[in-house]
Amino acid sequence: MATPAVQARITRFIIALVVAVISLIGYYSTTQYNPVTEEKQHVNMTAQQEIAMGLQAVPQMTQQYGGLYPDQQAQALVDQVGNKIVQSTAARDTPYEFEFHLLADEQTVNAFALPGGQVFITAALMKQFSTEDQLAGVLGHEIGHVVARHSAEHIAKARLTQGLTGAAVIASYDPSRPSTMRTAAVAAMIGQLVNMKYGRDDELESDRLGVRFMAESGYDPNAMIQVMEILAKSAGGARQPEFFSTHPNPQNRIAQIREAIQEYGYTLNQ
Repeated sequence: MATPAVQARITRFIIALVVAVISLIGYYSTTQYNPVTEEKQHVNMTAQQEIAMGLQAVPQMTQQYGGLYPDQQAQALVDQVGNKIVQSTAARDTPYEFEFHLLADEQTVNAFALPGGQVFITAALMKQFSTEDQLAGVLGHEIGHVVARHSAEHIAKARLTQGLTGAAVIASYDPSRPSTMRTAAVAAMIGQLVNMKYGRDDELESDRLGVRFMAESGYDPNAMIQVMEILAKSAGGARQPEFFSTHPNPQNRIAQIREAIQEYGYTLNQ
C-alpha cells in the first residue's frame, strides 16, 4: 500500500496531467484561417472581441505616453499614410477598424498596435523620419501585426504556456522539499522564453507584411531598411542578448527585409 506521501505525489501528477491535457485541447481545437497570411492560426477570440479589447485599452496607452501630440498637421500625415496603406492592401478587406494615433512622447522611440486596428507611433520616432516612405514602413509593419492577428495568437499561446507551466509546477512541487520550488521557477522561465520567441517570429512576419503593404501602396519598401537603421541607432548599442528579447536584432531584420523586397519583385537599393 502506498504511503501518504506517495499518494500525494500520484494525486498531484494526475491533476497536472488533467491540467496539461485541458490546456492542449483548448489550444489545438480552436483554429481559424487567415486569408491575408494564408495560414491556419490557433486563436480563441473573434475579430469583434479583438476590436473591443483594443478600443478599451486606447485611453490607458495614450495616457502612458503623455497623451496625443498636439500638432494636427503631423497627425493628419499619420492618418493619410496609414489609411492609404489600409485602402491599398488586403487590410481593407478585414473586419478591423484602423485608427492611427500620434503620441506626445518625445523621448521614447516606439510604435505598436493593439488588437483590432489601433495603431500608435510616438513623436520621438516620428521626428526621426526624413521621408513619408519611412513613416509608411512603420505603419505598414504595425498594420501587419493587426491583420496577422498576432495579439490573438499571443493570447492563445500564453494561455497554453500558463496551463503547461502550471501543470509542471503541480507535478514537481513537494511541500516537504523546498528545493522543488526551483524546478517550478525554471518551468516558469522556460514558459516566458517560449512566448518571447513567438514575439520575435511575429516581428519578422510583420516586417515581411510591411514590405508587401508598402509596395502595394506605392511606397518604396527600401525605406523599411532605413527604419531598421534608425531603430538600431536609437538603441545606442545597449541591447540585451537577442534570445531574451521580444524583438529581433535590427541587423537580423534587415537581412530578411532585403529578401522580402527582392521576393516581391522590387529593386533592392545597395
